[in-house]
Amino acid sequence: MFGPLIAKPGSSRKNKTGSWRIESRPKFLKKDCIACRMCVVICPEGCISGKEKNTFDCDLAFCKGCGNCAYICPKKDIEMVSEEPEAATKNKKE
Repeated sequence: MFGPLIAKPGSSRKNKTGSWRIESRPKFLKKDCIACRMCVVICPEGCISGKEKNTFDCDLAFCKGCGNCAYICPKKDIEMVSEEPEAATKNKKE
């Protein structure tokens, strides 16, 4: 007999999952942040870090693009943006 399957938050820290993120990723605007830490609490992968106002960001190697952080932010200081193709990102750096 099988019991319920439970996934622990932050479980992707063992495996990078950013390569299969959905079509968008969070962009932390770092303008109106009040450091409420709601984004940190709601992130299912625990990939958001920061301590003071306007310092929060996420590790895109682990972010799945769920958008929970943008949805919960009371100041709307996080927005979901389209994922850029890898080739376009490389061209910008060169």
